[in-house]
Amino acid sequence: MADSIKLITNNKKAWHDYFILEKYEAGIELYGTEVKSVRMGHCSIKEAYIEIRHGEMFVDGMHISPYEKGNIFNRDPLRKRRLLMHASEIRKLEQKIKEKGFTLVPLQVYFKKSLVKIEVGLAKGKKLYDKRADIAKKDVRREAERDFKVRNV
Repeated sequence: MADSIKLITNNKKAWHDYFILEKYEAGIELYGTEVKSVRMGHCSIKEAYIEIRHGEMFVDGMHISPYEKGNIFNRDPLRKRRLLMHASEIRKLEQKIKEKGFTLVPLQVYFKKSLVKIEVGLAKGKKLYDKRADIAKKDVRREAERDFKVRNV
């Protein structure tokens, strides 16, 4: 039976700025009003990053808007949120990001059944010429698709 996955937000900027080498799935420790706000789609990970401290992973800069009907139970929209992964996976990632040029970036936030999950990517930064090459490839692909459409009409 396939897991029902509902995408909430993705991080297009991460794909533009980094080479994504590996992907991992992690849970997020959220409070009730935050989950309700995420259900409504009020979540952004564009400026977010992930850090590991004392054997725990945290996502910082993830913005979850306050829930409209949450009054006193709302939390700070930009607070650090703990990510839930096995300790062995966290240790393995910690060793990898100690190497030069590697970092952890959030790629997407989604619901898996009724749980909020975040996809974490082990990434290596792109140079300017890498970004230019990617843009050139997209332009070529877009032109080819446009030509194909015109011929088939």
